[in-house]
Amino acid sequence: MLFDLRGRHRRRAVRVIYIGLALLIGVGLVGFGIGGGFGGSGGGLLNAANSNEGSSSASFSNQIKKYEKLTKEQPTNASAWENLANAQLHEAGGEKYVTSSGVTSKGKELFAQVAHSWNTYLSLDPTKPNAELAERMVTVFGEEGLNEPAAAVAVLQIVVAARPTSAALYASLAEYAYKAHNTRVGDLAAEKAVSLAPAAEQAHLKSELAAIKKNPTGASSETATSSSGEPFTAAGKTK
Repeated sequence: MLFDLRGRHRRRAVRVIYIGLALLIGVGLVGFGIGGGFGGSGGGLLNAANSNEGSSSASFSNQIKKYEKLTKEQPTNASAWENLANAQLHEAGGEKYVTSSGVTSKGKELFAQVAHSWNTYLSLDPTKPNAELAERMVTVFGEEGLNEPAAAVAVLQIVVAARPTSAALYASLAEYAYKAHNTRVGDLAAEKAVSLAPAAEQAHLKSELAAIKKNPTGASSETATSSSGEPFTAAGKTK
């Protein structure tokens, strides 16, 4: 499956699936493949997945309490805020936070806490922001989460810096930038997405991104699809 950017109902279904995978498994929007651990905790994607044992009921409340206490004691400890955001995201994978219908009201409340932890982490100016964690934050700031496209743009900029050859990531960045009314970033990302896309798909993708720019709400738009009719996903890899 390729870049899926617009169709409202299809996009909702796809993103609900991404939310579940991102939060229950802890690997982000399905398949970025960015390695590395969270702050000093280490472990990478494989360990992140194994730590959940595939269970949606896994609780990270003890980790949250641990890092909440640490951030109160050491409010300028960037690693503590990073690990708190990570633990909160894992906790957000529970059934009371995310269901097949999307993010629940409790999920939105927890997402707001995650956003606070993430924003505090960034405000402490880490030398190299955690791209894997940023990848997962797209879920938090996306339409099915807090619906803050400007914040989604900021985290996607961190992710594309780590994955500079992904046409899908740039297409997703362009989408959120247009939704945030940031035309300059949207145009630059769209141009980069088209240049990185397969030659046979470039004209079609360019047209679809132009349509999103014209109608960023997507209320009456269709999803960006390849010329063969397959949708492009914002997941960073094709299926």
